[in-house]
Amino acid sequence: MMNKQIILKKRPQGLPEKDTWELQSNPVPEPGDGEVLIQQHYVSLDPAMRGWINDSKSYIEPVKIDDVMRAGSIGEVIKSNNHPKFNEGDVLTGWGGVQQYAVSNGDNWYKVDPNLASLPTYIGTLGMPGMTAYFGILEVGKIKEGDVVLVSGAAGAVGSVVGQIAKIKGCKVVGIAGGEKKCNYIKEELGFDGAIDYKSENVHTAIKRECPKGIDVYFDNVGGEILDAALARLRMHARVVICGAISQYNNKENVNGPSNYLSLLVNRATMQGMVVMDYAKDYGKAAQEMGGWIAQGKLKSKEDVYEGIENFHETFLRLFSGEKMGKLVLKVIED
Repeated sequence: MMNKQIILKKRPQGLPEKDTWELQSNPVPEPGDGEVLIQQHYVSLDPAMRGWINDSKSYIEPVKIDDVMRAGSIGEVIKSNNHPKFNEGDVLTGWGGVQQYAVSNGDNWYKVDPNLASLPTYIGTLGMPGMTAYFGILEVGKIKEGDVVLVSGAAGAVGSVVGQIAKIKGCKVVGIAGGEKKCNYIKEELGFDGAIDYKSENVHTAIKRECPKGIDVYFDNVGGEILDAALARLRMHARVVICGAISQYNNKENVNGPSNYLSLLVNRATMQGMVVMDYAKDYGKAAQEMGGWIAQGKLKSKEDVYEGIENFHETFLRLFSGEKMGKLVLKVIED
């Protein structure tokens, strides 16, 4: 058996080109004593992956040249070599990278029940994006009933869950998304109170229209000019959650930072970055609560699944073109 893998070959400037990675086929590794061999079914494609291939200081070490591309994943144990916890047939989610097979000692891998949710859901709403939304809006955003919450990237994997959790907690929720289709989706399917189409309207004017009394919590996934527009509409003691800045990840020059930051001073507001890994010890609690919301029909999960590890590059670019809805997932197992 051969293992198809996506290997990082160079550090890109701007939007990654196809030769940033190389598709390789290597023999499937054998698990050592106390290890398992996992046949991966799906890998998670996330905007954070763009930052992981930069050779710069961050919250996690960059992916090394000639290493398998880092990614969250889910798959089935097909061989266990005396592993103390995991057996053949167990379905595990963890950090398997963009490859068809992974060997692990089990650290940072978790067993899931495929009968309770689909496998892509475990790397979406019940995986890292869902955890990011849960802890970002509840622990960092500190939402309370009646708050006005504005979310950018609102039709994406994180933003769509942020908005739904805020609605569950009794907030007024407005989402910023690109295009009529996505704006209709967050209002009609996810229950957002309002939507702003940054592609067809002035965001400053639209925020004033949708949030006439200002914003209590702004959950930012995009950065740049939209962050600036949100800062201009903060209410007293507002909270700004910095989760991502997808508009800036492929810049060839300096990052475009906020010019309206003095609004934080005037409104005694806070702006805090969040990295989901800081909350790892509480993932189980969050998954249990979100799983309950899914079962009750309060939380909807949407995965945009594409097939074929050889299509990694073009599928990855959908993160930045906006050509996807919900959580972007790549199926790597071959039928």
